[in-house]
Amino acid sequence: MIRLTAAQINPTIGDMVGNVALMLNAARKARDEGARLVVFPELSLTGYWPGDLLEETDFLARVAEGMVLLKQASRETPSVYWLVGAPLPRSGVGKKLYNAMHIVNNGEVLTSCLKQLLPTYGVFDERRHFEPGPETAKVLRLDGVNIGMLVCEDAWNADGHDYLVNPFERMADASPDLIIAANASPSHLGKHEQRLGLFASACKKYRVPLLYVNQTGGNDELVFDGASFAMDASGTLAYEAERFAEHIYTIGFEPELGRFVSARDGSSLPAVVRGGVGKYEFYRLQLVLGAKDYARKCRGFRRAVVGCSGGIDSALTLALMVDALGAENILAITMPSEWSCESSWGDSEVLCASLGVKLLVHPIGEIVNVHRAAYKKATGQDLDGIALENLQARIRADILMSYSNKEGHLVVTTGNKSELAVGFFTLGGDSVGGLNLLGDIYKTEVFGLSRWINTRAGREVIARSIIEKPPSADLAPGQKDSDRLPDYETVLDPILMSLLEGEYLVGEERDGVEATVGRLMGTAEGRAVVLEVKRMVSRNEYKRRPLPPAIRVRARGFNGSRQVPIAAVHY
Repeated sequence: MIRLTAAQINPTIGDMVGNVALMLNAARKARDEGARLVVFPELSLTGYWPGDLLEETDFLARVAEGMVLLKQASRETPSVYWLVGAPLPRSGVGKKLYNAMHIVNNGEVLTSCLKQLLPTYGVFDERRHFEPGPETAKVLRLDGVNIGMLVCEDAWNADGHDYLVNPFERMADASPDLIIAANASPSHLGKHEQRLGLFASACKKYRVPLLYVNQTGGNDELVFDGASFAMDASGTLAYEAERFAEHIYTIGFEPELGRFVSARDGSSLPAVVRGGVGKYEFYRLQLVLGAKDYARKCRGFRRAVVGCSGGIDSALTLALMVDALGAENILAITMPSEWSCESSWGDSEVLCASLGVKLLVHPIGEIVNVHRAAYKKATGQDLDGIALENLQARIRADILMSYSNKEGHLVVTTGNKSELAVGFFTLGGDSVGGLNLLGDIYKTEVFGLSRWINTRAGREVIARSIIEKPPSADLAPGQKDSDRLPDYETVLDPILMSLLEGEYLVGEERDGVEATVGRLMGTAEGRAVVLEVKRMVSRNEYKRRPLPPAIRVRARGFNGSRQVPIAAVHY
């Protein structure tokens, strides 16, 4: 039996010193548990994804220094081989780097496995910086065990559908006892199930066991759920790590039988019950981890401020931020105007009392009137209509940003994906901030997640009055979203999901969306509604470009994974 440690760590992009410290801690644990190999995620030295930092001379110098530090650290655990992800410099025609996994032992890099398939779809753009590795199978022989090594995407093309090259098949032809796949695989709705299904088919097809190691944590819009696993040659899940948390686990492998066993005594592992978390619990876990790591890794933000309107979007944002940073580190500011509905202040007060969050009241009526008077003096015209509505939103943004500048709080915005898609927000107003939690969640899902938070807590964390209140921007007397937009649940969100998610929709959600859009397209009135929604999405592309990062929960978000021009004829 050989012991292997899966080190599911949470690296910070660019923190080579901190990331090596994480790896050394895992290697010490591996050593103490008798492991011979500790496996880290893809690009574990730099964190994933460094992007254009890979073009900066200073960054590459720090990568080189990090490799020196890493090799020095490996001397502390000479009995343990480290499989570590880091860029590898290259010369000649093409890009100047390989995306590589390095075998490090006792201060030396013994060999490197070079990534062959460099994804450029969705959020990925690896071909921008890396040159593909050669089409060869890299096998490490350790204690008589042949261990094949693949880097992330190289293992994901096991069915051969996405690339002409199939590194998984080539590796299987080399007849390893075991394949190790080091990953930095971002999480989104349905990804966990997709991942297990894909690798179960691959292990079964090629009759080879596999150890899959993924990173965890949030990096900008992306969240990595971890969920590292071991799978036998029949595609049966032998072990799965925690999701949305760091997890270092040592497992035994018997090459003669091709099976994973307990590292402690070689006994059989308990059966793993395959099954993920529900949709809304997944959203909660993803968003909370994303917000927590964004605050910690970005600038060391310890506190956040949220504009509290008494509506459901700000209520849900506050509840999630309390989970992420703690109630004592969250400030809510309600900023009523003379047009705010009477319940706004009351609902805000009840919400913040329920969450244990401090609430400041900062009325904006006088500020609005000063602006209106100055505008009329300068132009001879009254400021009214949409201009007056947007003025209120921009004044509120200025108050939030002023507080951020004064106290150092992170401003968290509250717009949801439905509103961002159709431009139902104020540029320079409610879109201003450092992070958006709900920007990849449709309005209908905002209600669903709010109800789930209450169900999970066993109490009304978010008051029923907030959940049942008709959605409103609250910028004019009696204003409701339904005055300007189709019904979210029955019309708008299904159209947007069809347009924005497309082929990434699966199961019942896909069936429901297709049925709704099909029904609408069956009448002239319905077709007109669908076309107008498409036009709203395309007309407001320019408004989405300046938006703060939004934590991604679906396969296609507005940040990075959807790239369309602004100046173009769409519909």
